[in-house]
Amino acid sequence: MAVLVRDGLLPIEVGIVHRLFGRARDADGRPIYEVVTFALEPGEIRTDTDFTMNVAHGPEVLAEADTVIVPAAEEDYEERPHDPLAPELAAAIARVRPQTRVASICTGAFVLAAAGLLDGCRVTTHWKSAGYFRAMYPHIDLDPDVLYTDNGRVLTAAGVASGIDLSLHMIRTDHGAAVANEVARNTVVPPHRDGGQAQYIRHPVPAPERSATARARAWALDNLHLQPSLREMAEQESMSVRTFTRRFREEVGQSPGKWITQQRLDRARQLLEESDLSVDRIAAEAGFGTAASLRQHMHVELGVSPSAYRRTFRGTASAP
Repeated sequence: MAVLVRDGLLPIEVGIVHRLFGRARDADGRPIYEVVTFALEPGEIRTDTDFTMNVAHGPEVLAEADTVIVPAAEEDYEERPHDPLAPELAAAIARVRPQTRVASICTGAFVLAAAGLLDGCRVTTHWKSAGYFRAMYPHIDLDPDVLYTDNGRVLTAAGVASGIDLSLHMIRTDHGAAVANEVARNTVVPPHRDGGQAQYIRHPVPAPERSATARARAWALDNLHLQPSLREMAEQESMSVRTFTRRFREEVGQSPGKWITQQRLDRARQLLEESDLSVDRIAAEAGFGTAASLRQHMHVELGVSPSAYRRTFRGTASAP
């Protein structure tokens, strides 16, 4: 895993990557990732703080990188950043192999966009830079109201804290919930915030007694196996379905239906990874009702069947 640092870098974003991916361990306690920091020219790199960073590696590390992460730097906050892309930076990005996964944190998305790596993708960046991004790249599908996006090979995170969410998401995708949860516990951060969750910007925080949906969400998570309906969730907050749906979107950044489907998928993935329950039983526990429904949802969202997912993360065939 190669992490690009540039003049005026934000140290916290580089630290997030090293801390989280560096803490991931396999069942035998061995590190899963090798994280290497590189600069366009090795040496002392200025940060946006009162200290510098000494970087030993240059772009040559890209020849072997399976993942490249581009955090933010001060130059991304200019009026039209990377227009055009500096020759040295363009040459470095050109070294990225076609099969290599690439990700940005915060305004690092401007670098990937300028290099043409975000074309055809749904992406995000910091909400304060959304206007500049849209003006420069109107052909790119920008969603400034989510924490992160995952397009398979290309991923983007909205800001510093969502860099944590994206890193844990990538670890979870690569090696399963158990590994990601252990990394989260060791670093004392929440193990999972869905990428579609709102960035908590622009809208004032609603008064809890008027619009909080936390009680309904907690109830739904405790009762996934009962297939809770939208009406039942609204009743937990003594709201009409229409009011509950609107306020749910304000707080979570997606519809109740989409959110609960994601929670069911997360529960199913956890059970596939950590239990020996049959696919039929897991489908029931996660609220999908039937194995056929679970298979359909996993195929749409993940592109794999439950049994294939279990083999990937446990190395065993699914239970009968």
